[in-house]
Amino acid sequence: MGYNRDNFAKVSAEYEVKYQRAVDSANIKCHEVYEKIPELVLLDRELSQTAIKIISVSFSSDRNDIEDINKQVGKIRKSNEKLLEKRAEILKAHGYPADYTDIRYDCEKCSDTGYVGEKMCSCMKQALVMEGYRSSGISNLITLQTFENFSLDCYHENAEQYNNMCYVYKTLKAYATDFKNCKTDNFILFGGTGLGKTHLSSAVAGKVIENGYDVLYVSILAMLSDFEQQRFGSSGFGEEGNNINRYYNCDLLIVDDLGSEITNQFTTTCIYNLINTRLNKRVSTIISSNLNQNDFRKRYWDRITSRIFGEYTPMLFVGKDIRLQKLKK
Repeated sequence: MGYNRDNFAKVSAEYEVKYQRAVDSANIKCHEVYEKIPELVLLDRELSQTAIKIISVSFSSDRNDIEDINKQVGKIRKSNEKLLEKRAEILKAHGYPADYTDIRYDCEKCSDTGYVGEKMCSCMKQALVMEGYRSSGISNLITLQTFENFSLDCYHENAEQYNNMCYVYKTLKAYATDFKNCKTDNFILFGGTGLGKTHLSSAVAGKVIENGYDVLYVSILAMLSDFEQQRFGSSGFGEEGNNINRYYNCDLLIVDDLGSEITNQFTTTCIYNLINTRLNKRVSTIISSNLNQNDFRKRYWDRITSRIFGEYTPMLFVGKDIRLQKLKK
């Protein structure tokens, strides 16, 4: 699926505005110097004919005589360079920098178009990543909770728990890093509060967004609220005004704190439809829950538990509450 379509449209529009702003600024400066230095008008007019002269030489000359064409084009370019030197001297003589009327792009590589040739520029990729952070629902967490700053030291007291968490960490990191080949994989993260589920979920989200995929991170309560709003005719999906389709279609959906919602016919139906639809679409989902596996089975329909335990890889988070350990230090 790739970059979120709305994010791509928004960033592309921003690049169009940025490009036009740079061009307009340069044009304003040109008009300014033209009023004070009239001779620049004729000089710039002559410079603007350079491309036309080169094309004219290419068509009027014997096309088989490449050496002659190159010689004539070389003369035109030398003449152009002299005109540019003269232009710079004139500007300096009137107290302006030589490049005063040049277009000032934020990115010189792509000239604020977002593309270098047919390839997307690195600056636009970064802009899309940042917009992906924003639209993921946890932009602050993504920048603070990464694989690099997740510490396994808190699990060292118990060798079995440490080995388990090493496995969880390595598995989720490998999944996020190689998401292109793992985007049909699904995970259920089990464990009590403060054991690192949110941290590693955020780390996965950040890495997958960096790789150019659409990620949505949402709590079960917020998600069900959006479904309820949609049910009663509201646009849903918070202040963004989007509908709930993104829940079904994004490359990676991360649902946090399953089990904290009020269980009834409506909420259970929503959860089942979401899980089943995403499995059928073969798009990846990560669900975290503070419930243990036995409580999970007791709480949800057999149809939900069979989908979860049959199609999702369980990741068990164990140990002592990390936040409480940090407070004691």
